[in-house]
Amino acid sequence: QVQLVESGGGSVQPGGSLRLSCAASGIMFRLYDMGWYRQAPGNQREMVATINRGGTTNYADSVKGRFTISRDNARNTVYLQMNSLKPDDTAVYYCNSRYSRLDYWGQGTQVTVSS
Repeated sequence: QVQLVESGGGSVQPGGSLRLSCAASGIMFRLYDMGWYRQAPGNQREMVATINRGGTTNYADSVKGRFTISRDNARNTVYLQMNSLKPDDTAVYYCNSRYSRLDYWGQGTQVTVSS
C-alpha cells in the first residue's frame, strides 16, 4: 500500500549535478518527516539530508553547501538536488518517510560519480 518511488539517479562526472525525486503514495505525505540516506559498498547506511513536516532541514556535514533537500506536499514528492558531486558521493540513495513509529523506505537508486 505504501510506496516510495525514486528516480533521477545515474552516472555523472565530478563537479556535476543530479536531482533525485521520491514520489510517495499510501501515506498522508504532509504529516511525514522525509529524508535521503545513502549506502556505499562496505559502509553503513548514513543520513544525507532530512526535512520534517514543518520544512526544517538537516544535512550531513559531508554534503552541506552542496546538496539541498526540498518537498512539494502538493505532489507528495521529496527532492534531493545534488551539486558539485564528488566520487565519495557514489552510493545507493534511499528515500525514507517517517511518522511516529511508522518508517518506510524506497527501493534505492544508484548514483555514480566518476571520471
